[in-house]
Amino acid sequence: MSNQRKRNFQIEAFKHRVVMDPKYADKTWKILEHAIHEIYNHNASGLSFEELYRNAYNMVLHKFGEKLYSGLVATMTGHLKDIATSVEAAHGGSFLEELNRKWNDHNKALQMIRDILMYMDRTYIPSNQKTPVHELGLNLWRENVIYSSQIRTRLLNTLLELVHSERTGEVVDRGIMRNTTKMLMDLGPSVYGQEFENHFLQVSAEFYRVESQKFIECCDCGEYLKKAERRLNEEMDRVSHYLDPRTEKKITDVVEKEMIENHMLRLIHMENSGLVHMLCDDKYEDLGRMYNLFRRVADGLLKIREVMTSHIRESGKQLVTDPERLKDPVEFVQRLLDEKDKYDKIINMPYNTDKSFQNALNSSFEYFINLNARSPEFISLFVDDKLRKGLKGVSEDDVEVTLDKVMMLFRYLQEKDVFEKYYKQHLAKRLLSGKTVSDDAERSLIIKLKTECGYQFTSKLEGMFTDMKTSQDTMQGFYISHPELGDGPTLTVQVLTTGSWPTQSSVTCNLPAEMSALCEKFRSYYLGTHTGRRLSWQTNMGTADLKATFGKGQKHELNVSTYQMCVLMLFNNADRLAYKEIEQATEIPAPDLKRCLQSLALVKGRNVLRKEPMSKDVGEGDAFFVNDKFSSKLYKVKIGTVVAQKESEPEKLETRQRVEEDRKPQIEAAIVRIMKSRKQLDHNNLIAEVTKQLQSRFLANPTEVKKRIESLIERDFLERDDGDRKLYRYLA
Repeated sequence: MSNQRKRNFQIEAFKHRVVMDPKYADKTWKILEHAIHEIYNHNASGLSFEELYRNAYNMVLHKFGEKLYSGLVATMTGHLKDIATSVEAAHGGSFLEELNRKWNDHNKALQMIRDILMYMDRTYIPSNQKTPVHELGLNLWRENVIYSSQIRTRLLNTLLELVHSERTGEVVDRGIMRNTTKMLMDLGPSVYGQEFENHFLQVSAEFYRVESQKFIECCDCGEYLKKAERRLNEEMDRVSHYLDPRTEKKITDVVEKEMIENHMLRLIHMENSGLVHMLCDDKYEDLGRMYNLFRRVADGLLKIREVMTSHIRESGKQLVTDPERLKDPVEFVQRLLDEKDKYDKIINMPYNTDKSFQNALNSSFEYFINLNARSPEFISLFVDDKLRKGLKGVSEDDVEVTLDKVMMLFRYLQEKDVFEKYYKQHLAKRLLSGKTVSDDAERSLIIKLKTECGYQFTSKLEGMFTDMKTSQDTMQGFYISHPELGDGPTLTVQVLTTGSWPTQSSVTCNLPAEMSALCEKFRSYYLGTHTGRRLSWQTNMGTADLKATFGKGQKHELNVSTYQMCVLMLFNNADRLAYKEIEQATEIPAPDLKRCLQSLALVKGRNVLRKEPMSKDVGEGDAFFVNDKFSSKLYKVKIGTVVAQKESEPEKLETRQRVEEDRKPQIEAAIVRIMKSRKQLDHNNLIAEVTKQLQSRFLANPTEVKKRIESLIERDFLERDDGDRKLYRYLA
C-alpha cells in the first residue's frame, strides 16, 4: 500500500452551459400569485403546498427573491384594500363582526403564505434586512385596514360607545370587544395605545369627573364610597374580560383620581356622614371601605389618620376633663377601656391592623390620659374595685383579659411611679382587710407590672405578700406558746415590714383594756423571738368582730374597724356619751373619729348607735346612745367606714409631695450613671439622657433635674468646666 502513488481527483464543469428560461421568474410568480389569490378566496383545498413551496424555493435560489417579495407585498395590499372596502360597507353592529371575520381570514391566509414562503423567510429576508412575512402581513393590515380613513375613527368611536353603554348598565358583546382589542394588541403595543387606550383613558376621566360630581352632590359619604368601590371593581372586571392587563393600573388610577383623590377632604369632612360620624356610630363597614379606597391614592391614609387622631384626642380630652365623669373613678376608667376597645376593633378589622394607625391611636391615648393628673390614681382605684369584688365569679381567662386591658392603660401613663404609690396603698388595704377576690389575680398583675417595669418596680409589692404569709406562721407560734388564751378575746396580728408597705403615720389610739393586755403579750412574744426589731401598732388599719346584745335580747355579731371597736366598747360602761368624751377616751384623730361615728350612727340598716341631734354630719356638740331598736335580718352585720373613695385635696397634696421626694434619688442615680459612663457631657444632652432613662417610670421635670445636678455639684459628684459653664465633668 505504501508503494502506491497518491491520486488527485478533480471535478470538471459542464461542457455545455445550462440555459435558464427567460420567462421562468414570471411563470413561477404567476403560479404563486394565483395560489395567494386562491388562499384569500378560501379555495386553498385544491393547492399543492409542496409544489408551491418548491417554486418559491427555486425563485429564491435563482436570485429572484426581490421579485417574489415585492410581488407578495403588492398582492397582499390589493386584497387588504378590498377587505377594507368590505369592512367600510358594514352597517351598525355588523361593523365589528365584519372586521373580526376579515381579521381572522387574514391571519389564516397569512399562516399559509408564510408556510409556502418559509425558505424566503429564512434566507432572503434576514440577509436583505426585509420584514418577515408574518410581521409584514400585520403591518400591511394596519396600514390598509386599521389606518383607513373610513375605519380608523369609526373603530375607536364604536369601541368607546360600547364601553360607555356597559358603564350605563347595558349588556354588550364582550367576546367581540375582546377579539377587537386583541387584534390591536397583536398589531403592536403602540397601535393599541394610540388607536384605543389613550382615548379610552381620556374619555373615562371625563366620564368619572362628571359622575363623581353628580354623586357627591346627592349622596352621603357611605353611599358615595360604595359607588366608587363598585366602579373600581367594574373597571378591573372590564380589563380582565377584554382589555390589555397593563391597562388595569392606568384605568384604576383614573377612577381613583377622579372619584377619590379629587374629593378626599370633602368626603372625610362630610357633615353627618364623614369620617367622624362613622367613628362615632361604629360604621365598621364604611370605615373599612374608606380605608381600602383611600390607601390607593397619595396621602389618602395620612388624611384619614390626621382626622381620626384629632377626633380621638378631642373626644378623649372631653372625657378626662369632664367634671361629671371624674366623680366616679371606676366608671371613668371603664369609659377609657370602652373607647380603647372600640378603636382597637376599628384598627384590627377595617384597617387591617395598620401599624401607622396603631401608633397614632397609642399616641392619642397617651396624650389625653396624661391630661388628667389623677389618671394614675383612678386606674389604681379601678384595679382595686375589680380585685375586691368586680372579678368575683369570673373565669381565669376573663380575669387575664381585664388585667391586660388595665396594663394597656398603665403603659400610657407618663407618671408610672404615681400609679405605683396608689396601687401600693390600695393593695395594702385589700390584703389587710382580706378583701381580695383572688391571690392568683393579684400575683398575675404584679408579674405583668414586673415584666413591664422591672424588678425594682414590684419588689416591695412582692414583699407585702411575703409579710402576709410570715404573719400567719407568727400567729400560729404565738398561740402555741400561750395555750391559756383559748377562752378570751382572740388577736390576729399582721406584722408589716416598714420599707415594703405604704408609710403610715403611727397614730396612738387607746385600745380597750382586754385588747391592750393581749397586744402587750404579743409584743413580748415577738420581740423575744426576733432581736433588734421594733413594733408600732397601726390601729387605723385593723378590723374586729364584736358580739352585741340589743333591746329585746337580739344578738348580732358586728364586723367593725379597730376604731369602731374602741368606740363601741365604751358603751359597755355608759348609756350616753358626748362626742368630746369619746374623743378623750379613745384619742382617735378627729377626722377619723367623725367618719367612724357617721358609719355607726347615720348609715341606714347599720345604725347601732343613735345621735342627738339628728343630722347628716357629726358635730362636736353631739351625744350618742346605743340604738336598742336596732334590728337586722342578718346575724353577722358588717359596718363599713364612711370613706372618700378618691383622695381629698390635702391627701392628694401629701401623696404628690411623697412622689416628688421619691423621685429625687432616682434622678440623681440616673445622672451619676450617665456621667460615670460619659465622663463629661453638656447640660442639654444630660437633661435629654436623664429624661430618656427615667421615662419608663415618670416624665422627669427639667427644672427638678437641674436642681439635682446642682445638689450633686455641691456634694462633689460633678463639677462645671471652667471654660464652659454648661459642660459637666464626673468626679470619681
